[in-house]
Amino acid sequence: MEVKTKSLLDNMIGVGDMVLLEPLSEESFIENLRKRFDHNEIYTYIGSVVISVNPYKSMLIYTPERVEEYRNRNFYELSPHIYALADEAYRSLRDQDKDQCILITGESGAGKTEASKLVMSYVAAVCGKGQEVNKVKEQLLQSNPVLEAFGNAKTVRNDNSSRFGKYMDIEFDFKGDPLGGVISNYLLEKSRVVKQPRGERNFHIFYQLLSGASDDTLKKLKLDRDFSKYNYLSLDSAVVNGLDDATNFRTVRNAMQIVGFMEDEVQSVLELVAAVLKLGNIEFKPESRCNGTDESRVKDKNDLKEMCELLGIEQSVLERAFSYRTVEAKMEKVSTTLNVAQAYYARDALAKNLYSRLFSWIVNRINESIKAQAKTRHKVMGVLDIYGFEIFEDNSFEQFIINYCNEKLQQIFIELTLREEQEEYVREGIEWTNIEYFNNAIICDLIENHQNGILAMLDEECLRPGTVTDETFLDKLNMICAEHQHFESRLSKNSKFLNDHSLPHCCFRIQHYAGKVLYRVEGFVDKNNDLLYRDLSQAMYKANHTLIKHLFPEGNPAKVNLKRPPTAGFQFKASVGTLMRNLQTKNPNYIRCIKPNDKKAPHIFTESLVCHQVRYLGLMENVRVRRAGYAFRQAYEPCLERYKMLCKRTWPHWRGPAREGVEMLMADLQVPAEEFSYGRSKIFIRNPRTLFFLEERRRQCLQDLATLIQKIYRGWKCRTHFLLLKKSQIVVAAWYRRYAQQKKYEKIKSATTVVQSYTRGWQARKLLRELKHQKRCEEAVTTIAAYWHGTQARMELRRLKQEVRNKHAVTVIWAYWQGTKVRREYRKFFRANAGKKIYDFTIQRIMQKYFLGLKRTLPSMSPVDKNWPARPYVFLDGVHTELRRIFHLWRCKKYKSKFTEEKKAVYEEKLEASELFKDKKSLYPSSVSQPFKGDYLEISKNPKYQKLNSSFDEKVLLADVVNKINRANGKGTTRILLLTKKNVVLADQKTGQVKASVPLPDLTSVSVSTQNDGFFALRLKEGSASAVKGDFLLSSEHLIETITKLHHIGSTASDREQLNVDISDEFLVQFKQDKVCVKFIQVAPKNGNSVSCKRKNNRLLEVTVPASA
Repeated sequence: MEVKTKSLLDNMIGVGDMVLLEPLSEESFIENLRKRFDHNEIYTYIGSVVISVNPYKSMLIYTPERVEEYRNRNFYELSPHIYALADEAYRSLRDQDKDQCILITGESGAGKTEASKLVMSYVAAVCGKGQEVNKVKEQLLQSNPVLEAFGNAKTVRNDNSSRFGKYMDIEFDFKGDPLGGVISNYLLEKSRVVKQPRGERNFHIFYQLLSGASDDTLKKLKLDRDFSKYNYLSLDSAVVNGLDDATNFRTVRNAMQIVGFMEDEVQSVLELVAAVLKLGNIEFKPESRCNGTDESRVKDKNDLKEMCELLGIEQSVLERAFSYRTVEAKMEKVSTTLNVAQAYYARDALAKNLYSRLFSWIVNRINESIKAQAKTRHKVMGVLDIYGFEIFEDNSFEQFIINYCNEKLQQIFIELTLREEQEEYVREGIEWTNIEYFNNAIICDLIENHQNGILAMLDEECLRPGTVTDETFLDKLNMICAEHQHFESRLSKNSKFLNDHSLPHCCFRIQHYAGKVLYRVEGFVDKNNDLLYRDLSQAMYKANHTLIKHLFPEGNPAKVNLKRPPTAGFQFKASVGTLMRNLQTKNPNYIRCIKPNDKKAPHIFTESLVCHQVRYLGLMENVRVRRAGYAFRQAYEPCLERYKMLCKRTWPHWRGPAREGVEMLMADLQVPAEEFSYGRSKIFIRNPRTLFFLEERRRQCLQDLATLIQKIYRGWKCRTHFLLLKKSQIVVAAWYRRYAQQKKYEKIKSATTVVQSYTRGWQARKLLRELKHQKRCEEAVTTIAAYWHGTQARMELRRLKQEVRNKHAVTVIWAYWQGTKVRREYRKFFRANAGKKIYDFTIQRIMQKYFLGLKRTLPSMSPVDKNWPARPYVFLDGVHTELRRIFHLWRCKKYKSKFTEEKKAVYEEKLEASELFKDKKSLYPSSVSQPFKGDYLEISKNPKYQKLNSSFDEKVLLADVVNKINRANGKGTTRILLLTKKNVVLADQKTGQVKASVPLPDLTSVSVSTQNDGFFALRLKEGSASAVKGDFLLSSEHLIETITKLHHIGSTASDREQLNVDISDEFLVQFKQDKVCVKFIQVAPKNGNSVSCKRKNNRLLEVTVPASA
């Protein structure tokens, strides 16, 4: 039975849409959120924006049944839910061909990551099905565990906090089925790699690797399970309740395999993670030089040695990079020593850069696997999961650029919201009125202006020569931004801040749209520079590790670039600009996540914390913008359906157009005309009070209707009860009267029976005497009558027999006379053709009998059944033979029509194999019952051979594992044999690398023995490019199928000669410049022996084959 979910306005707890909140204030806003949170209603709307309050517990509102409830439903039709927004975005993308983006914001611990997972899982559940579609959906969903392992960490606010911003574009085809996706990452918090605040952890992958990897894996990576042995791992929060690192590590490994990581790539990633841990254990000690300067030296070189072994770097090269720094300027090089502090800075910078670049490489590798393969235009749904606005006690460079990004998101939110409102008004034919709102473009300009912006001045300060410190940067801000109304500083020209003791000298304050934020300039310059010494880059590039060389391309000595790399602020500003341009091309959908408390506990709602988030998320501003025009709108049909009981003319059924019904309804209710407007398909209500007036009238009307229904029901119930009692009384009375009469009747009956018994006895005895006398009289009369009747019967019988004999004689005489008369009269008509008619009639009867007999005795429908019924008459010999031939042809046609194209091809190959090897090759009989499979490696499905399969344009007809015989010693090397319509390819089984590729036109013949072995030689055309190293001697378990397919391709190709198959126990094979004889010898079978190949001399390879039993 279908359970209908309540709508937005039915039995509301608080207000489901904040636009309808009355009166609107910050206190009423937070009180409404608290009331809904206390009743487990975690979702609330602001128009089309979804507010999500983290419940910190599992809730049964994400079941498959709930997915079906919200599927293809109107946004306001059901109670607020994140599925409603996901469904609205997906349907707009699928049906209206509008690219969508879903922006998820909120502070750490507010549930942004879970919200993005719910959106992706809903879209995966409602889109199409199929093998390829399911594979794409699985890869998109499995990319989350990989990114969470490398980009998430435990913080004081959240046990699974995303420490990077993520934007995923999911691409769909015209049917709405996912084709792939592209992930962009923003601002990984790489400083966490080397230092974590108290009560927090490093990234998950470090703890998962040490907890979940096998002992063998840890031994290869030179790691120990003890967290305390690694300086980069904090110990006070190493173990988190409810977080199983070992299980999560297995989940991550499985997810990487599903996404498409090769096994060697996974191993390389783990080696780099281990190298980061080893890098943190490297410590330095000072060492004085003769010139009085201090030089750093590595204390214990064991960790340095193990790290260098993992990455394939010479220990001396990396050790020197930690002790010296080379500065290049034009044609000059200056080498300076590093003191201990500078060495530790270089070590940490290398660790941060190594992990950050590894994370970016993982994102790019995932993009390679999940990107859409088709080149046509796709529909796109973007999901943005990024930091919310951050206001901490100590705000630094990271908070500055995060808040800058949120300023840009707020700016685009207001612009797109107003544009959406204006478009709907224009679409519905309602006059648009300008809405006044706070435009934060002035704050964005303060930060990103190319000349006087804070980021531009920070870049200028980082690039200028001379002494550059955080203090000089602050002085420059004071000089240029002093007059800006949203900038405050202790040394600002505005004198009102001179006595503001809440504003320290080393800080500046920006008045963001979410409130004022105090930034400490300490570390701004270093974090913006993000400097990695060139010596370390060059040392990394010299590593034998392929992934390391790929991560540090600037270390290539041949491509030395003396130009400084772009700063972190410049890169982030460019990324944000690209993101904003991308979002402006899509239809936005917003999810604002709120954290109800800092204890990560359910049922706790801290109003001060929620108030803080409501302010910096700008939710009140969102409500005001939404309410500036019309607070509520609804299509005419659902509006009439909901409120039709308020008017007698529209209740219970309205027969005309829905708009006329709504107009009739509003006129009857006497709602002021200025409170609503009629659009083309919707009614727009200006004030929430009007909507609540309608809801109150509806509630009262429903109560009246419920009272009426209850009255009618109670009357019906009482009448039914009375009738039941009346019927029961009648039944009881009837049964009692029946019982009393039955008792009286039984007494009368008993007395009557006694009287009757005596009377009947006397009458019976009298009647018996009379009957006995009558019987004796009747018996005498019967005996006399019997004798008389017998005499009469015998006399009548004699008379009838005589009469019958007379009649028969007359009939016979008459028949003979009639026959004679008829023959005389009609003889002249039959004398000419009587014989022919009798003959035709006879022949017809014989043929009829022949065909009916043949129908009953037909043989089976099997083409190999040679039985046929015997010929009954000699003159039917030709017909009998021809019918046998026709029946056999018809039977073969019927049998052939049952074959599919694939089955025909298999039988053709089997027939060709019979022509080639029957009675010629001892191995052939055992192959008859084995079907030709072709692709024994499932190369198209096996991710291990995905790269190998993608290198061929044509279809692979045969994929099998063979042994390539070495002419030097006769031993075999495992290879993958691939056969296409153009080439024969040999590839390495482990790496998938192509070892040899022979075009089929270069193949002249194939040589095999007559024995029960799998050896065959591919003879190449002399002088061809493929014959440089000579012919190929191979061994295969599917020799018959391999040779048959080679021969079949040659016989069907029109541009080359047919391939010759030589079957002999001795044949010559060309190896480079030498010709070697391959000789097959049959030996007696022994325990466990098999086919073997041995080199006898430079000109002979001997193959021993056990004789078959």
